[in-house]
Amino acid sequence: MTLKRFACVVALLGGAFSMLAAAQPVVREANAANAANAASKAASADARRRSQDAPFAFRGIALGITLDEFRAGSTVRATPIGSVPVCETDVQAGALGMRLKSRESLTVACRWAHRADDGWAVSQAVVDGAPSLEHVLRFARVDGQSALRLYEISFVIDEITAEDLRDALADRYGTPRLVTQSVSSSGALPVYVWENAVSSITLCFLPGTRNGTLTYLLKGSDAWVKSVVRQWQASGAEAG
Repeated sequence: MTLKRFACVVALLGGAFSMLAAAQPVVREANAANAANAASKAASADARRRSQDAPFAFRGIALGITLDEFRAGSTVRATPIGSVPVCETDVQAGALGMRLKSRESLTVACRWAHRADDGWAVSQAVVDGAPSLEHVLRFARVDGQSALRLYEISFVIDEITAEDLRDALADRYGTPRLVTQSVSSSGALPVYVWENAVSSITLCFLPGTRNGTLTYLLKGSDAWVKSVVRQWQASGAEAG
């Protein structure tokens, strides 16, 4: 090989090595991005697997917690600031100026409330960053237990919030089951349902106003509530 040809070969090899060296950072970045995407997908899948075994929760407030746990929790998902949970059967609620029903009730309905100029007023629960139109958290004595447990959380929200929430829930829990109900005056009413082994989330768009209802529900709660009603009816008959 002549000196000139040898110089050409060295130059070509040098160029090839330079191209490989320049490509290495790009390859590393691509591999890192792929690894990050794979890790994110794995984490998301793992979170969904775990969610199949645990009741759904509204911003940290999980279905199935006791009334005492709910009251003791420092988390208040309502506006204005300073709102507190007030329940219809809470003995202290009578002293606060709210109507007291029965301290021995088998079912309890709670709402967040705040002190206004003319007394206590119901607050607005914050759903997806926006104040809801209505809200309620319902507790019952499940399967004869002494503790009241949260079996339903429900809200009425505006249409824009409902649409944003539908997308957010789909990202978190996957594609919902779509149920279409017939409404004679407004056509089809879309209902979106997310389910796991023990609970469900239902988002329903209302006819006319197009507001949405959002309901977190423990499975089997219908039977529990019917059982509670039977207990109440039996105790009333015995008292009478």
